[in-house]
Amino acid sequence: MSSSTTTTSSPTDSSNGSLAVSYGTLPPLVTGANSQKPFTLSERLNFEIYSYSSYSPNYLPENVLVDCPNDQTSRWSAYTNSPPQFLTLKLKRPAVVKKIKFGKFEKSHVCNIKKFRVFGGLKDEHMVLLLEAGLKNDNIPEVFNLRCMTEDGSENLPLLYLKIVPLLSWGPSFNFSIWYIELHGQDDPMYTCARMKSYNTLRETEIIKLCLKHFRQQGYMKAFGALQEQTNVRLEHPLISELHKYLVVQGNFERAELFIAECIEDGLMDEYLHKQDYKHAWQMKHTESEMKPGNRGGHQLVVDAKKRLIYLYGGWDGYQDLSDLWVYKIEVDEWTLLCERSELTNGPSPRSCHKMIFDPISENIFMLGRYLDNSIRTSDYIKSDFYLYDTRSRNWMQICDDTSQVGGPQLVYDHQMCIDADKRTVYVFGGKILTPRSATSSVEPEYSGLFSYHIATNTWTQILVDCHHASAAQADIMSIKSRITHCMVFHNKQRKLYIYGGQRGKEDLDELLTYDVDTQAISVLNKDHSHQGNTSTSEAKFEPSSGYTLRATIDCDRDEIYIFSSLNKVKDRRDVHPVEPSNSFWVYSLRTHKWSRIYYCRHSAQDVNSINKANVLGTNKSDGSLEPCPRYAHQLVYDELAKTHYLFGGNPGIFQYQQLRLDDFWLLNLEKPKREEILKHCRYLIRKLRYEEMVRTDPLKALQYLRQHVSEVIDHTDAEQLDKFHKLASLLFKSHESCQDSAMSPKSANMMCVETEGYEASAEDMAKEVMDLAVAENVSMESNESLTTSGISETASSPSGSSCTKLAGTESSCEQQNRRAFLFNKLVQLMPASMVQPERNLSDFVVI
Repeated sequence: MSSSTTTTSSPTDSSNGSLAVSYGTLPPLVTGANSQKPFTLSERLNFEIYSYSSYSPNYLPENVLVDCPNDQTSRWSAYTNSPPQFLTLKLKRPAVVKKIKFGKFEKSHVCNIKKFRVFGGLKDEHMVLLLEAGLKNDNIPEVFNLRCMTEDGSENLPLLYLKIVPLLSWGPSFNFSIWYIELHGQDDPMYTCARMKSYNTLRETEIIKLCLKHFRQQGYMKAFGALQEQTNVRLEHPLISELHKYLVVQGNFERAELFIAECIEDGLMDEYLHKQDYKHAWQMKHTESEMKPGNRGGHQLVVDAKKRLIYLYGGWDGYQDLSDLWVYKIEVDEWTLLCERSELTNGPSPRSCHKMIFDPISENIFMLGRYLDNSIRTSDYIKSDFYLYDTRSRNWMQICDDTSQVGGPQLVYDHQMCIDADKRTVYVFGGKILTPRSATSSVEPEYSGLFSYHIATNTWTQILVDCHHASAAQADIMSIKSRITHCMVFHNKQRKLYIYGGQRGKEDLDELLTYDVDTQAISVLNKDHSHQGNTSTSEAKFEPSSGYTLRATIDCDRDEIYIFSSLNKVKDRRDVHPVEPSNSFWVYSLRTHKWSRIYYCRHSAQDVNSINKANVLGTNKSDGSLEPCPRYAHQLVYDELAKTHYLFGGNPGIFQYQQLRLDDFWLLNLEKPKREEILKHCRYLIRKLRYEEMVRTDPLKALQYLRQHVSEVIDHTDAEQLDKFHKLASLLFKSHESCQDSAMSPKSANMMCVETEGYEASAEDMAKEVMDLAVAENVSMESNESLTTSGISETASSPSGSSCTKLAGTESSCEQQNRRAFLFNKLVQLMPASMVQPERNLSDFVVI
């Protein structure tokens, strides 16, 4: 590691619009409690280069202090791309750092860092992760929000050191380069001193709690009591201490079980349940209707949640565009044809790749856009017609024959539409603009920007132009990189548009954008937060792949965005690559800013026979249930009242049958684990430990307890739970083999030996006998210790990992205490973190 330098960044104006604190304008401070208000403004922070891993000649670390985007040598470049490579910055004084800005070269560069992490702390050897993100390979500076709060969010996190760790460059074989860095936050002592004091107090309290936890686990109760009395720091909430008394100290399993049941009933585990992933269940809808929509893709669905109706219009059946309008009545499970040919009743012509939205206030459907084959793209025919369907009078009306003539978008397809019902505004973003056919095919595609349509005044407004539009260079014109195959939803409470993914030419866009419709502020969400979820090793990041055909919905009450990802479209072709098709369903939490993948299922390469065999276009999974086969050009809508998704039709992407389209109709339910499930799981854990203790002292009593009490919290249809039950039953035979052990009373030992004399059956036979008794009693439960159903983590430390000082007990009592403490630690992980002991252990910080 190189020695530190003392060069300091110059206090030039920031280009990201942050404000500097002007002390002359601050109001005078008034003495008294709570009279001093913390600063709310952010200023640029001074720092120096403290250390670095390496550098190439002429590409010194100090270069990041100066912003020279037109100088190719004005950058820090590592000597190698072999990890770990890093650049550590030291602030002038402790500060709360809120943002980091990366400057760039004037054009894209292979050495730009595609992925990096930022760590920070008050000491250079003890840092925590503040950010994991990546830079775009362009010339636009990027600003990222840094984590500036403690883990529990209660205090600001003061820093003195920041460590930037590049992980991947845009050119995989090239060294990492950073061109320029700015830090923004607050380092004024009037602000940071109070934060440092609060932070140090919080750290001291955490240290004391770690000591208390260690003393109690090791049985140093005098030290535990003395430390708690002297510091007046409580290890946990009194309720949790009560559980420890019942379970660990007294071994009163029945009272502990009742206590857990009361905690669950009082909602103390609701926070844990809410954090668990949804369980999904697909159900194919076999409607009773004599008539129903036929095979199609590129159609549209909208939901009238209040009246329990779903409307479907148009699409491509493999041979022609359609203009039929259908309604599905959710309550009676029935399709009704409203218009077979809408163009005959003043409605739109046959079309696909259009977009529709439903206005819940007027109960009208608005429709815009369509795809036209190149052969019919003439100047007279390319018009962006705009239609309305009145669901109450069941009449079509053309609002405008060409929106481009009244300030609206040109004719587009693969765009997105949303409605702000409260403000009577429709938003249209993206899509390719259809232009008259040309003799040459080298014409660059044009993309549409962001438009709004005000329903009450029947007026269009262009809000953002595409970044390549001729007017985008003007200073007073706001622009955005437009796209196709993206998702867009509107949050009616936050009043924001959320745009995810998409493609532009050969570029995949994986960003999650937000646009505030009131302030016109644009921000990128998934570049500021690390991702979280369950995924296979074949996927590098925990978010939906932007190269897939995505469908998105939103639940504004839950603050969640749902994305269904299916077949991958091969660029510049109308077919789909058949290799390894898959389905996956994702949830993005707007509260935690994290992705979670609900399920992921690969399918073997599809053909028409395998699809037809799989029960009407469904695909059989390993557990025998059905789910939709992978597809694109399908439609997915969400009933926010019933919390249910509906999927219809699409293109299965079979290369040999390019005209094949689907007509299957599916319902998707998402459910969080319930209180009943977590209660049964906790009961199993407690009864399992009680049974294991009984086996050591009274095997006959343990056998009866296994039959009557443990068995009733076992799901006898679950193979995993049965296997664990068999292993529990086998403990009886381990006890029998040591029936003369001094730990067992002679009477119990003799009775066990007599009971099993001449019985040479295996543990599996004994387990089967116990199971037969249990089945005869009709005992079952929905979930047990199966991780896939309960969501219980197995990451806690094993009881063998802790020690017990044997000053006042035998080795067996020590082991018993360890097992009880292990179960206690496992149970309290399900409680709110603010109520329980620290998750970490004091021993974690001692390495010998």
